[in-house]
Amino acid sequence: MKEVLKNYSGILLLLLGIIVGSIIGIVAPDIVDYIKPLGDIFLNLLFVSVVPLVFFAVSNSIASLEQQSKFGKIMITMAFTFLFFILTAAIFTICAVYLFPVSGVSGSSEIVEEATSNDSWGNRIVGFFTVGEFTQLFSRQNMLALLIFAFMTGFSARKAGEKGQAFRSFIASGYEVMKELLLLIMKVAPIGLGAYFAYQVATLGPQLFGFYAKPLGLYYIAGVVYFLVFFSLYAFMAKGQNGVKSFWTNAVFPTLTALSTCSSFATMPANLQAASKIGIPSQISNIVIPIGTTLHKNGSSMSSIIKIYVAFLIIGRDFFDPMNLLLALGITVFVSIVAGGIPNGGYIGEMLMISVYKLPQEAIPAVMIIGTLVDPLATVLNAVGQLVASMFVSRFVKI
Repeated sequence: MKEVLKNYSGILLLLLGIIVGSIIGIVAPDIVDYIKPLGDIFLNLLFVSVVPLVFFAVSNSIASLEQQSKFGKIMITMAFTFLFFILTAAIFTICAVYLFPVSGVSGSSEIVEEATSNDSWGNRIVGFFTVGEFTQLFSRQNMLALLIFAFMTGFSARKAGEKGQAFRSFIASGYEVMKELLLLIMKVAPIGLGAYFAYQVATLGPQLFGFYAKPLGLYYIAGVVYFLVFFSLYAFMAKGQNGVKSFWTNAVFPTLTALSTCSSFATMPANLQAASKIGIPSQISNIVIPIGTTLHKNGSSMSSIIKIYVAFLIIGRDFFDPMNLLLALGITVFVSIVAGGIPNGGYIGEMLMISVYKLPQEAIPAVMIIGTLVDPLATVLNAVGQLVASMFVSRFVKI
């Protein structure tokens, strides 16, 4: 029990901050203007730390793929498997929110001003992927351009060979430093988000609880359905009926490990053990599961769609516009793949979403809260997804 409490302490403290903030917003709405700056300070610290962390994390991960990239067919099959699973989870969630819509918060349009842009789509597309000045890369408004630049930097560091060793060491060291900085900042998240929640409750009223409860309930129901139905389908596609039986017989331990530790990395040994019992060749499972733990996130894919949907509800925009849906799928792929190995990496999705959709920063606390509350089930979907992915890859790659 102590270990479980320790692993969930971050979530419990954040929930405590939200509860305290909610009580303040209800019983003492006159003082929320005085505590809201605490939330602003937290968000500003988060902004300035996430941007360099993204650069170092992405470029370092690409630069360090030297040895793994030689496993040709396994790597290609694994990449397509990850992309297929992530997009399937995202599209399933879009269908769920379309069939079971959540009502918006009345009065929210007066609280949050919708940011609009009169630029042509051509100019906006250029702005999504590139910037005109190097210094503009390190702005949260240009997160997508930074991701692309970080990928290119990582590939270049690999190609430089021995001459690029010093630079590869620099970006690896930079990643470790910025990772620790983000962990330090997140220690004050209960205070920062609690302050913002107090402001939201005082401004929007107790109806806010119903607003959060509905998308959370939708995520947990859709997540359980996806876990049971789609993972069974993937196992059947991999090894038929015997594959389904073998998967669920051996997936219990990884599932319980993911729930108790709330960590995909902590679940990796259980996944490797389960893969061996299922009969997946070690040459496949020893590549797919470790890499997938960082780059393949079914739960993050589903939560990304829910968070974007919630943000659109808050500002009163149409989530189901075809262009918005396509952008949502693109953001989801980036978030699921890029943010996986970064502590609190889901928050990078919020920054990317704000940048691409030109949303106001007031939408960030709401989606951060959603992301935190869905974390237990998201971890199960993320972690156990590596086991079924390794089964899927072994179906197409014979060792």
